[in-house]
Amino acid sequence: MERAASLLPRQVHGVEYGGPWLLGREAGPPWNMVDWEADPDWDWQSAAEDSPEQLVTHWQSAAARSRAIVADALADGGLEQLGRFTNSRGESPTLRYILLTLIEEYARHVGHADLIRESVDGLTGESPPG
Repeated sequence: MERAASLLPRQVHGVEYGGPWLLGREAGPPWNMVDWEADPDWDWQSAAEDSPEQLVTHWQSAAARSRAIVADALADGGLEQLGRFTNSRGESPTLRYILLTLIEEYARHVGHADLIRESVDGLTGESPPG
């Protein structure tokens, strides 16, 4: 499926990826109400139906849940504790690895956003004029 160049689907996708799922917890609304088998690309498509304000609210709610989960995990064993899921090799990553992966994924999406912005305004570099 071809997707329009928009920051909104990337924000929704980022919330889904960066949410409690990566820490091996159940995701909250709206993620736990989606039929992922029927619509595996829901996080990319749903932005067309949501306002920017709704998407920011989704992001803020997911970020608050993730912060609470991380705070609880840090208090209950620190960065070297193992995650509550296993990868394809049967390994459980540490909380440190999970958090670094979240930072990497977030940075990747910020880079996508910058590419979209550059395609709109044509300005490049760390401090474009203007």
